[in-house]
Amino acid sequence: MSDLIGALRAALGSQVRTGPDIPLRNHADASGLPPMPPKALILPQTTEEVATALRICHEHGHPVVVQGGLTGLAGGAHPQVGEIALSLERMSGIEEIDAASATLTALAGTPLASVQQAADEAGYLCGIDLGARGSCTIGGNAATNAGGNQVLRYGMARRNILGLEVVLADSTVVRSLNKMLKNNAGYDWTQLFIGSEGTLGIITRVVIGLHPKPQGVQTALCAVESFEDGLLVLRQFQQAHPGRLLVFEAMWREFMTVATQICGLPNAFEAEHDITLLIEADMGEDPAGTEAFSLVLSELYEQGLIKDALVAQSRADRNRFWAYRETPYEYGRFLPEEIRFDVSVPLDRMTEAVAHLREEMPRHWPEAIWVVFGHVADSNIHINVAIRDMAEETKKGVQGLVYDLVSRLGGSVSAEHGIGRIKRPYLPFSRSEPELALMIKMKQTLDPAGILNPGRVL
Repeated sequence: MSDLIGALRAALGSQVRTGPDIPLRNHADASGLPPMPPKALILPQTTEEVATALRICHEHGHPVVVQGGLTGLAGGAHPQVGEIALSLERMSGIEEIDAASATLTALAGTPLASVQQAADEAGYLCGIDLGARGSCTIGGNAATNAGGNQVLRYGMARRNILGLEVVLADSTVVRSLNKMLKNNAGYDWTQLFIGSEGTLGIITRVVIGLHPKPQGVQTALCAVESFEDGLLVLRQFQQAHPGRLLVFEAMWREFMTVATQICGLPNAFEAEHDITLLIEADMGEDPAGTEAFSLVLSELYEQGLIKDALVAQSRADRNRFWAYRETPYEYGRFLPEEIRFDVSVPLDRMTEAVAHLREEMPRHWPEAIWVVFGHVADSNIHINVAIRDMAEETKKGVQGLVYDLVSRLGGSVSAEHGIGRIKRPYLPFSRSEPELALMIKMKQTLDPAGILNPGRVL
C-alpha cells in the first residue's frame, strides 16, 4: 500500500491526499451510508492526470471509487474500506459552445447549474435538469443517465449527449467529442458508458446537444380524482398541443398532506383531492398560446377530468406551485429518517401500485409517514418512507415491500439514480439472467482487474 501511495505522490504530487487532509465531504455521498474515509483522495485537473492515476492503481490492482458531485442516492460514490477516491471536482469548466452545431463541451466535474447558465447565456437550453443542479456534475449526470423534471420533452441524459471522452481502467483514453446528430461509423461506444456508473471507465469530458429556449412557459396546478383521469389529462393535452408539454408531475394525497400539515404550505385547493398535477407547457410568445393553455384546461374541467385548477399569472405564482413539488428537499427538517425510492412502474399498473402501498404500509408500519410523487409521464415515481428510530430490519422490510411490488408489476428498481451499492441486491428484480451475464462480460472486458467502482451495480 505504501508503494502505491508513494507512486501516486511521485506522479501527481499534492493532488494526492491522505488521512486528515482528506475533506469530510469525500467520506460519503447522499445515500445515507455511514461515512468511510478513503485510503487516499486523488484530485486530478486534467484527463492525463486521471489516466496517470488509473495506470498506477491498475498496476497495483487497487480499487478506485469515482466521485463527482456526491449527490447520488444509491451509494455509488460512497467509499468502501481501503478504496482510493478519485474526485473530478477540479476538472470543471465549459470548454466550448459551438453555436453552429448547438453544442456545449464541458469537463466532467462541471456543475450542471454552470452548464445550464452557459447554455442560457448563449441563447440555448440544456435539456438535463435536476433538483441537485447546483451540486451534481455533468459527468455524474452522464455516468448515471440522469433524468429529472424535463424528461417528457428532452429525454434522459442519454438523449442529450453527443460525445464523450473516457479513461479506461488500464489508463487508455478513448475520445469521441462528436457534435453531429448522425454518426453511424461503427459501434456507438459512448452509449455504453452513459449509465454505467463509473464501473466501465471514467468520463472526463461531455458534449451536450443544446435546445432552443422555451418561449411563453405556462404553469398550472390541477386536481384530479384518479390516476386514470390524470393520464387522460396528459394524453388529451398532448393531442391538443403536440410537443408542447415540458413538465407533468403528480403528487398523491399523502404527499400533499405532508406538504401542508407538516411542511407548512397552504392548502392548494379548498377540497382534498386524490392527485394534484403540476403541468408546464411551452406555448410560445404569442398571447394566443396563453389562451390556448387555459382553453384546454377549461375543456378538461368541463369533461370532469379536472376537478379544480390554478393557472400561474406571475413568476411568484409559478414558484408557489413548484414549492409543493419541491417539499421533499425540506423533509430532513421535518421528518425522521427516510428511505427514498426512485422506481418506474408501467402506467397501466400505477393505480395498483399506489393501492398496494396504501394497504400494506399502515399494516406493517402504522407509524410511518410515506408519500408518492413523480414525473409520471415517463413512468417514474418517487416513494419516500420516514420512520422514527428506523432499525436495519425495518429498512430491509420496507425495501423488500417496494421492490417486490415493482418487480411484480413489471417495473424497474431504478428509474434515475442507478444501482450503486444499495440497489445491487435488487438488480435481478428488473434484469434477466442473460442481461446480467452480458453486463458481467462487459465489465470483464473493459475492467478485467475489477478496480473501477467494485461492488457497484454488479
